[in-house]
Amino acid sequence: MRITVFGATGHIGGELVRQAAGAGHEVTAVVRSVLAEPPRGVAVARVPDLTVVEALLPVVEGADAVVSGIGPRGPRQVAVASSTGAAILRALEKTGVRRFVAVTAAPVAPAPPGDSLGNRIMYPVIGRLLRGIYGDLARLEDLMRASDTDWTVVRPPNLTNAPLTGRYRTAVDANVPRGKSIGRADVAHYMLAVLDDPATVHHAMGVAA
Repeated sequence: MRITVFGATGHIGGELVRQAAGAGHEVTAVVRSVLAEPPRGVAVARVPDLTVVEALLPVVEGADAVVSGIGPRGPRQVAVASSTGAAILRALEKTGVRRFVAVTAAPVAPAPPGDSLGNRIMYPVIGRLLRGIYGDLARLEDLMRASDTDWTVVRPPNLTNAPLTGRYRTAVDANVPRGKSIGRADVAHYMLAVLDDPATVHHAMGVAA
């Protein structure tokens, strides 16, 4: 499969690149500056401004799927997910690429019925404290829903640097009950796993350890 990865210098994006390349996929890693020591066979595409649609066309043209690990790296990056997401979706429309998978976060959605008291309290609190960030992730999800792509949203809870296990729980259009955390490597593993799973198309998938 020919896969274009956005956010390739981030923690999840880096895992997407390594795991996809390791599985034998043809990978293009999109970066704003440089990618140190990319895996063998990975093509690196430097795009300084990911909001310029015309600059994205060459890196998505011919891809079987596009995955995005782009997200805010701090509280001031309150528009990065939706602004880059809008440009990516426009580029997909122009090139005819349909499959798109992007990561957001569990607090975008409410805690599911019967969830732990901690999650039912913390999700609304976190959502209010970081309303800019989670509001932007919600806008990204809205853009994806309004697009003509075969989209899937992946919503993890608290992210850790735990090693890849390949073992996690998922939920369709909901958060995973009592889902407290998950390793970034497992999030990337699941994002790649859904690429050829039609049951996840047009759904927001909760994932947690």
